[in-house]
Amino acid sequence: MTDILGDWKRSHYCGRISTADIGREVCLMGWVQRRRDHGGLIFIDLRDRDGIAQLALDPDRDPDAHGKAERVRGEFVVAVKGIVSARPEGTVNPKMATGEVEVEVRELRVLNSAQTPPFMIEDYADVAENVRLKYRYLDLRRPSLQGNILLRHRVSQTVRNYLNDHGFIDIETPILTKSTPEGARDYLVPSRVNPGTFYALPQSPQLFKQLLMVSGFDRYYQIVKCFRDEDLRADRQPEFTQIDCEMSFVDRQDIMDIMEGMIAKVFRDALGIELTLPMSRLTYAEAMARFGVDNPDLRFGLELVEISALVKDCGFKVFADVVAGGGIVKLLNAKGCAGFSRKELDDLTEFVKIYGAKGLAYVKVQADGSWQSPIAKFFTTEEMDRIGSAAGLEPGDLLLFMADTWKVTNESLGRLRNLLGQKLGLARKDDYRFVWITDFPLLEWDGETRRHVAVHHPFTAPLDEDLPLLATEPGKARAKAYDLVLNGSEIGGGSIRIHDRDVQNKMFSLMGIGAEEAEEKFGFLLNALAYGAPPHGGIAFGLDRLIMLLTGSDSIRDVIAFPKTQKATCLMSEAPGEVDDLQLRELSIRRAIRSK
Repeated sequence: MTDILGDWKRSHYCGRISTADIGREVCLMGWVQRRRDHGGLIFIDLRDRDGIAQLALDPDRDPDAHGKAERVRGEFVVAVKGIVSARPEGTVNPKMATGEVEVEVRELRVLNSAQTPPFMIEDYADVAENVRLKYRYLDLRRPSLQGNILLRHRVSQTVRNYLNDHGFIDIETPILTKSTPEGARDYLVPSRVNPGTFYALPQSPQLFKQLLMVSGFDRYYQIVKCFRDEDLRADRQPEFTQIDCEMSFVDRQDIMDIMEGMIAKVFRDALGIELTLPMSRLTYAEAMARFGVDNPDLRFGLELVEISALVKDCGFKVFADVVAGGGIVKLLNAKGCAGFSRKELDDLTEFVKIYGAKGLAYVKVQADGSWQSPIAKFFTTEEMDRIGSAAGLEPGDLLLFMADTWKVTNESLGRLRNLLGQKLGLARKDDYRFVWITDFPLLEWDGETRRHVAVHHPFTAPLDEDLPLLATEPGKARAKAYDLVLNGSEIGGGSIRIHDRDVQNKMFSLMGIGAEEAEEKFGFLLNALAYGAPPHGGIAFGLDRLIMLLTGSDSIRDVIAFPKTQKATCLMSEAPGEVDDLQLRELSIRRAIRSK
């Protein structure tokens, strides 16, 4: 039989009692973290979302409360009334926020009992993730996860306050929208009242926020759920949250300035860190040349060096043939890593194969400056000197070479750079390095579909000076797009949008979208652009990914209250699940496959 709460009211959270409360009566409520019986005197660590308080129960002070305390176990829900007192000398716990005080319990109520949980409710318990996700409501009691969710709340609050103060208006956009499959797969929702038709869950509020600019709401924001039916990984979920913004009568610099201020405010409020503004900027071309990827991690060097011109006539046929065939040769100087074992080098070779590379050449630089490598014999002393000079070579260095197409060489060596940064301990989690990447290509050629596709999305405007290229060399046009990268992760991306209907139609045409298809998919946007659309642009930040970086978490699932697995399932609620045939008939859907 459990007690009832009655007229008891909590006076303090457990983690907030302090020496300032000594002598005061308090009422605390929470979960029993642990109980310790010291020969009659019982101590209980009581936990809530704010921390832990130590309760002291003396049979001489209150036999009834002491008797109840003898029966409580871990995760029982209890309420107590008592007097805050200083802990006896020698028992102070400096590791606890409440370690100088305890509560001398006068009355205890057991509000609910609890079964023994499938794992310990503490941060350092070694528990398989599938078990944690099945019992997520218990996992969320752990202080570290509660801290993540509370920080997420504070960040959202900071963002809202900042944007409100800068003239933005919070406007909700539809969740049930029209499918426009130009990016990832849509999640589809059948319509009962319009049989045979489907809504799509939004991958982004992109078109609606542009329409809000046409409507005259010149500064919009929304912290919004978005959905993408795509393969998952540690930093990706099928449903995710964006900080979504759009502005009228602005250029790229205006947007970057405002958003830098917002991120700086988030870091100040959440972590007490003052960021240096303005943040670094790199063009896409420079980022690819130096780092091989468009989301470079600037916490460490290890920059890539192209040596195509130095090896185009060398005796190593692999390098010479790649350059002659239009490819490139790059190297990465892993400073001081000449001691890598053959197994370590083989592991690096297998790693780059993930990104399409056929292999990885290496050179170990000996103490006397000589090259130790299977490929050393193919190079003249002069060629070695030129390569060494380009690489900043010193004894003890390890040169890693990649020769392939521009795309494979950059991606494989760029990803290898990131791997080495982690392996060598060069990428500290408490070192925050931001960089804006700008001037992305507007379009890229898709060899499978034999058409251009948008690098960002079809509504991104080209640079003014590149607008004529749309008629002659569209693949060379650059976009008014920008990504904000933090420690090698893109946390936000946006662009100035096309606000001219003719330019938008030209963009669709270059992507192989004819006038009829454009009208069918995007007619409402094209019509809106004809009624006085202002110049506008925006950006969206991945809130989940940002919180993951702020908390130093290894998985995005640790900063979402109820995440999905990598197979897009919820182990706790067992979603997705089957529905009965009656529901399907109402939706005019016939089942083709039954799950086992």
